Amino acid sequence: MGGRPGRHRAGIGAALGLILGSGVVLAGCSVPSSGTAPSSGGAAASTTLTVFAAASLGDSFEELAEGFEQENPGVEVAYSFAGSSSLAEQILAGAPADVFASADEPNMDTVVAAGENAGEPEAFATNFLTLVTPAEHPGDTPAHHAPDITSLEDAAAEGVKLVVCAPQVPCGHAALTLAEDAGVELTPVSEESSVTDVLGKVTSGEADAGLVYVTDALSAGARESVTAIGLENADSAVNTYPITVLDAAAENGPEHPELAQRFVEYVLSEEGQSVLEADGFGAP
Repeated sequence: MGGRPGRHRAGIGAALGLILGSGVVLAGCSVPSSGTAPSSGGAAASTTLTVFAAASLGDSFEELAEGFEQENPGVEVAYSFAGSSSLAEQILAGAPADVFASADEPNMDTVVAAGENAGEPEAFATNFLTLVTPAEHPGDTPAHHAPDITSLEDAAAEGVKLVVCAPQVPCGHAALTLAEDAGVELTPVSEESSVTDVLGKVTSGEADAGLVYVTDALSAGARESVTAIGLENADSAVNTYPITVLDAAAENGPEHPELAQRFVEYVLSEEGQSVLEADGFGAP
């Protein structure tokens, strides 16, 4: 589930690419502007708050940005959406992010262990996996239909083109846990770097099935493109999403730590939680 296109996505530039040096492509990053010191009435007009967030948060966080910006005039939220493991690597490499929202706790633990957090991480949502297959539409010919898949066992059968996330990505680790609990050996044809990439393979017809978060299957862009198949043991691999202010916020400008904390509090607020709940996320 990629975020809705718009002003909250921009290129982070060549400088960050030199820092990373890992060949990872960043979609939707923006270099934060320190702006000028905020007046007593609020932040300076040029302040950009940079949030690194798990790919599965795309649509929800784009909506949260609109509400946050309305409450904080002169502030623009710029996102980088990607796999949590990739974002954690970028933060450790010096990426100038103010806030990190991970799709699991292990990747957040990596950031905390390196001393890159400025606050204690707080859980703000939960998510679990579902199986998706390409949706059938009137007029489809049998040749275009995917194999008859109604369970995880069907998706793991010989000849089925199953796509999952890579093991180091939260959705990939969850898929392994789910399969182990079900006693099923997965044989994916590819392992993707984010859950949105898995969804893209299924919606495009390149894969017969994929394991994605239920929120991705429910997203506006996926509802008409995939069929979601609930899994009996889905609760065996529930991911908890933590969020924290990063130490780099203080380097981005004197107003950034306070703004970053305000953003975290907004995500945890009743309004923020209602947006996440509407998109299918569970309570922390």
